Amino acid sequence: MKLNNAQNTTVGRTSRSLNGEWSLRLDDGDVGTTEEWHRTAPWATDDLLTVSVPHAWQEHDELADYTGVAWYRRTVSLDSLPDGQRAFLRFGAVDYHATVYVNGTECGDHRGGYLPFEVDVTDAIGAGENVVTVRVEDPEDISEIPHGKQGEPWYKRVSGIWQEVTLETRPTTYVENAAVTPNLDTDTATVELTTVGDSSTDSTSLTATISVERDGSVVTSVEADVSPDDTTTVSVPIPDAEYWTPETPVIYDFEIQLEDESGAVDVYEDYFGMRSIAVEDGTFKLNGEPLYIRGALDQGYYPKTLYRPFEEGLFEREIRTAKELGFNLLRKHIKPAHPDFLELADRLGMLVWEEPANPARYTERSKREVREQLQALIERDFNRPSVIIWSLYNEEWGIGHQEDEQFIWEDEEKQAYLGELYETAKRWDSTRPICDNSGWAHVATDINDYHRYFASPDRAAAWGDDLDAMTADPAGNYAAEYTDPESTPIVVSEFGTWGLSDTEALEEFYGGEPDWYTHPFLTASDEEVSERQVHLESNLRSPAGFKKRLEETTLLDTFDDVTDLAEAWQWREYLSVKDLIEQMRVHDGISGYIITEFSDIEWEFNGILDYRREEKAFHDDFAAINNELLITAEPASHVAWSGDDTDVEITVVNDGREAHTGTVEWSLVTEETEEVVDGGSLDVGVDAHAKSRTRTVTVTAPTVDVCERCSLQVTFTTETATATNDEPVTVVSAARAPNRELTVFVQENYVADRLIGSCHDVTRELSDEVDLAVVSTFDAAARGFAEAGGRVLLVPPAHEPAPTDDLFDYRELPPGENWNLCSALFAHDCPLISDATGSKRLDWAFEGLYPNALATGLDTDRDEIHIEYVEGWIANWGSPLVTRTVSEGEVSTSTFALGEGYGEHPVATLLLDRLITHLARD
Repeated sequence: MKLNNAQNTTVGRTSRSLNGEWSLRLDDGDVGTTEEWHRTAPWATDDLLTVSVPHAWQEHDELADYTGVAWYRRTVSLDSLPDGQRAFLRFGAVDYHATVYVNGTECGDHRGGYLPFEVDVTDAIGAGENVVTVRVEDPEDISEIPHGKQGEPWYKRVSGIWQEVTLETRPTTYVENAAVTPNLDTDTATVELTTVGDSSTDSTSLTATISVERDGSVVTSVEADVSPDDTTTVSVPIPDAEYWTPETPVIYDFEIQLEDESGAVDVYEDYFGMRSIAVEDGTFKLNGEPLYIRGALDQGYYPKTLYRPFEEGLFEREIRTAKELGFNLLRKHIKPAHPDFLELADRLGMLVWEEPANPARYTERSKREVREQLQALIERDFNRPSVIIWSLYNEEWGIGHQEDEQFIWEDEEKQAYLGELYETAKRWDSTRPICDNSGWAHVATDINDYHRYFASPDRAAAWGDDLDAMTADPAGNYAAEYTDPESTPIVVSEFGTWGLSDTEALEEFYGGEPDWYTHPFLTASDEEVSERQVHLESNLRSPAGFKKRLEETTLLDTFDDVTDLAEAWQWREYLSVKDLIEQMRVHDGISGYIITEFSDIEWEFNGILDYRREEKAFHDDFAAINNELLITAEPASHVAWSGDDTDVEITVVNDGREAHTGTVEWSLVTEETEEVVDGGSLDVGVDAHAKSRTRTVTVTAPTVDVCERCSLQVTFTTETATATNDEPVTVVSAARAPNRELTVFVQENYVADRLIGSCHDVTRELSDEVDLAVVSTFDAAARGFAEAGGRVLLVPPAHEPAPTDDLFDYRELPPGENWNLCSALFAHDCPLISDATGSKRLDWAFEGLYPNALATGLDTDRDEIHIEYVEGWIANWGSPLVTRTVSEGEVSTSTFALGEGYGEHPVATLLLDRLITHLARD
């Protein structure tokens, strides 16, 4: 696809690309200005690099950590300049401070690393060979500079001329800009065009002819008088207007021909879409119809090339893949989107949420630069129909996130500043919703959004409670109410779970370990972890040394290799986000979600795609939960006793513009034999942009001997569409054969009460006749029993996360939201639970049983690790079930609440019974 830039070679204009080879010279001591490197004298060749612009100098291994000043140079040969025209050097983006020289003359400078700028070089350039020199400064300290997620504690720095460079000529009087505002009520487009005039000319009569085309055919043409150096507003009717939507991305091209008494002066070209976006009564409206956002965070980082795609056509492939996966929006995260990406989003039909890059500190300078960047971003992308939302800040980065700064919650001055910036942005663009401070405390906003990181099934119930809290008290997310929380859509604009990518394929792509494996800010530290950055603790984010850490675990006894481990971890990611999405989509009051994130970024492997934009293991399954038509089946429990009935709530969600009537078929199928053991059907109707009435069916679990996995499968079929889904159900036999040959000592009353009368012989006296002691406190008696050769099982006291003992160290896991837990994997190759989980990871079989603590300080020489836990890049190794040799005996500890769950939770009962048999004295 050939991109249609806003200014092309046409009447009155020329455009020449200056992309390609440039010389690059480092200026580590910042002496270039004093030594006049901008002069045309040849540079010394011993310290030059040849680079291909656009590029970031960090793409070169030897410059990966360089910050400071660098100089670019190339020559441009011209036969001549068109008579009566002016020449401009235009840069798509240069990070950060660019000073432009032509033939030794300084022509202008610009600060800001993400948006276009141009300098007038008319008086410096001429026929023949011209020397273009650009001094670029990107300082080490970027705390007051909008920089997105460059550098500590996130990703690689980006410096230099990283977007295209062109040499353009225009007439002395020309159209500088044309902003188009569609009006769908009248099917008109209001064009505000700004012209730049030559004050030396006597001409006072300028006419603009605005022609609008659809697929190459003119649909309308309007003529208007224009005043030079002023803004002219013209209303252009659009007959039989076709509206832009993600499904029908209709584009209107327009041309403005500027004429004076002598004829055509200039021609300006761009495009727009007939599209409206609004917030009404807590709902997004796209072209007047409800819009539910199904989005993904898209940070626009790429391996090797950083801010630029690493191969031709990648932007298009990304957008098409996102649509195939069911997304209708991408949130271009804390830096302006690449203009080529936006044009493809316009033409292919992908909604975009944009936001400026953030600084780190809150200062007068950083506020000014954010404001200037935001204004330039809105001006650049005002006509882009795909762009429907602007953000001002993200999570208070640059407005209160630093250690020594107050949060917006406590700072009335910041609240007033944010409210004023919101009003200013509304003046710049009144046509789009604005989010003031994405994910954190709001003040003045059109979107009440949350950033919430829950893992599921680990914290599935807590996630549901959190959604209830959001909708019950929307004002609770506001530090001050400059706008009305009750009428504002609620969006979960960040959530997600990690799924390790194929690191071997990634390293093959790089030709070895990428340098970001060893970012200094990712390596382990003995310093105290900041409470504000607790989720960034050492090693979780650090790929450096992860293979060594992996070898220190027993994961490679469970999995064939890292690739096998990654596949299991990716399915854990899918299992988690599937439930998170489904709970949001059936919940009243949630207007959309944005998953973190579309692709992995360097060390952060929570993408739906990996960093190379390749598919993860669950790719083919994801669209079923993310398409506009969804069916959900929510069992009261994913674990059941043999033969018991379980209620299942079935809901059809329809984000589309057409109503559906059809049949829901449900069935419970055994995974091993694929036998249908129960089933039925329902007639269901669902309106457009709505959810069906939730229907409850009763499912009867099959009779099983011990334990069996089933799949609860649901399908909604209409004349035009089909939606499918499934949920695992683990079925456990309630009948347990007596095993009176084993004598079990039970310390805690609450555990004894559950075990007495079971299949075991229970005693309250610890003697040599005991085969296994089940205790919550590892007291002297239990220690003596173990050291004498006995077997002990530690279980948590009632309502506590871990047993009480001095044998194991324990780390508590938060019971609710936790970024670390979202990066974690519970893995096992344990025959005690293999038939319950059906895989080498914990899943819904442990619903309501996931631990709130882990045993840590493990040692493979003395410990048998039944289930192990790791976070991120193989950090924070622990176990909820481990056996340790103690003198002549063994002590096992479980942080699963087996005592409380015994007799009530099928898998807790199964596991404790099996542990008693497995651990008892031979």
